[in-house]
Amino acid sequence: MIMRLRVLGALVVGTACAVGPLQATAAYPEKSIRIVVPLAAGGTVDMVSRLIAKGLAEELGQSVIVENKPGASGLIGTRDVAKANPDGYTLLAVANTFVSAPAFVPNAGYDPLKDFAPVTQTCQIPMVLVANPSVPQHTVKALIEYARAHPGEVSFGSSGVGSTGYIAAELFSRQAGIKMLSVSYKGNAQALTDVVGGQVMMIFDQVSTSGPYIKANKLRALAVTTSTRAVSLPDVPTVAESGLPGYEDVTFNAILAPAGTPEPIVAQLHKAIAKVLSQPALRDQLSGQGIEVKVSDSPEAFGSYLEQAAKKYSGIAQRPAGS
Repeated sequence: MIMRLRVLGALVVGTACAVGPLQATAAYPEKSIRIVVPLAAGGTVDMVSRLIAKGLAEELGQSVIVENKPGASGLIGTRDVAKANPDGYTLLAVANTFVSAPAFVPNAGYDPLKDFAPVTQTCQIPMVLVANPSVPQHTVKALIEYARAHPGEVSFGSSGVGSTGYIAAELFSRQAGIKMLSVSYKGNAQALTDVVGGQVMMIFDQVSTSGPYIKANKLRALAVTTSTRAVSLPDVPTVAESGLPGYEDVTFNAILAPAGTPEPIVAQLHKAIAKVLSQPALRDQLSGQGIEVKVSDSPEAFGSYLEQAAKKYSGIAQRPAGS
């Protein structure tokens, strides 16, 4: 009888241990969720994150707060999230910078493939090369010819080495065999403001944020960075068809969690974000700004995408100028 009670007791304890973590996961979320945007407010990552946060709050029944932590091309906020408790309550909103920065910046402070749990891609945005209207070069071909004749005189703005705009410009200059002057800012919004003001000649920026300035004739669109023309800018040629064959660079946005976040929570977040981004009104709102909703099939699929992106940027960083 005593032995039977001991066996039953062991079974009860074993069952409790097995069910406990599942119940804890099933209860997620029990408090507010924080989405860290490692960039200044006003950019596409910030805007999309706030739309997702609003939808997630309704979907998960808890408040979802967006916190901006700009600096060092997104490295500061990204490092903070890498060290956060992997419990699903701290997430990271990123763009290409997340993968590209470690390839270009020594001691970036994190590994994009080892220090984070992929959740999902959220959207992709064509980029556009825009210049201040006072810049006399109206085409990519003319710009390249001028830059070759005047090394280091063509200035471009970005939110720092390894940032989305910096990578697009770096890829452009290396393929064209030119040297340009990089002017760094804490955030892309500030860089764009200085291009509009004429302090900097040009910028590779997302269509979603440059679009209003293009329409108001405050910026001149020279070319888009995608392989085909952007739906929102049908009259603007691609860089490839404007004198630099083979050029292509597309920006993506995504959500990640710290490495070690339980898989059931990651799966729950993926499902919830996918549902939020499937709403027709939200998709139309983003589409109207040149942003295409693009959700990964699964966290694993997004992980594979990140691996390929890391290889791409590593290759660009190691490629000599003009190659």
